[in-house]
Amino acid sequence: MRVTRLGGLEVSRIGLGAMGMSAFYTGAGRDEGESIRTMQRALDLGVTHLDTAEVYGPYTNEELVGRAVRSRRDEVVIATKFGLVSHTGRPGLDSTPANIRAAVDGSLRRLGTDRIDLYYQHRVDPSTPVEETVGALSELVAAGKVRHIGLSEAAAATIRRAHAVHPLAAVQSEYSLWTRDPEAGVLPTLRELGIGFVPYSPLGHGFLTGRIRSLDGLDAGDWRRSNPRFTGGNLTRNLRIVDEVREIAGEAGATPAQVALAWLLAQGDGIAPIPGTRRIDRLEENSAADDIRLTADQITRLNNLTPASGDRHAEADMTAIERSSTA
Repeated sequence: MRVTRLGGLEVSRIGLGAMGMSAFYTGAGRDEGESIRTMQRALDLGVTHLDTAEVYGPYTNEELVGRAVRSRRDEVVIATKFGLVSHTGRPGLDSTPANIRAAVDGSLRRLGTDRIDLYYQHRVDPSTPVEETVGALSELVAAGKVRHIGLSEAAAATIRRAHAVHPLAAVQSEYSLWTRDPEAGVLPTLRELGIGFVPYSPLGHGFLTGRIRSLDGLDAGDWRRSNPRFTGGNLTRNLRIVDEVREIAGEAGATPAQVALAWLLAQGDGIAPIPGTRRIDRLEENSAADDIRLTADQITRLNNLTPASGDRHAEADMTAIERSSTA
């Protein structure tokens, strides 16, 4: 597995998102042993970047990651997030310095480690100036509890304000062939400032694998059943995207998932997607995308695809996402 840099942090070009091992998706949390074996196999393959958050579970996903990597801690970059859970009793988002101090100690304990390699604000807290939040994070860096810091789903202007207080290693946002929002303002800003980019849901919540053509087979509690891109006719409309990806996969001798990841990697250095899976075979498939080389024509065809129909989250969740089209 080749590597790239998120600011001053070196990671594998393809990482592993652990969220779905504990929450939200069909089958989540059913076989922790399988999830642990998958994470350990990831390290064998050179996948060094594991992503979790205190809210996943909540809490249980960090514990799972901690158990999986405890004997191999120095081989892995652990990224986790704070801000969606309040430890101060404050309603809603909480990125106050007091909450951050409580959150980091809890994450360190659950992960069974003495430092977090990459610590993200999970969503921008409109009630707390980002300068205060980043100031508190810089104190954690000075104390050695955190090595690098980042933001998730932040607009370009907020990224600039945060980076002026303490250098950001990475920004994490949804980015894939069906979600192109970061291209307008966020990605140019990150390249200007030397900040890395971590696309989450790089396979469109499984859609870009080509294996989901209806909601049949998804558990009743699977959140995709209420996601706007999977409902109200949008799923059928969005099949045009995966059909083009499937065609290119046939040309490239790859799977649709590998093509979707290879397209992301072709967008430039400092981009490190974190596809999620509980299964070793899917992990191996995703990791092999590092070796896929798309032709210029194939990249152009993928670039020209119209993004997915429908909002990427339900209305209540979209309100927590900063949106901006300019730097």
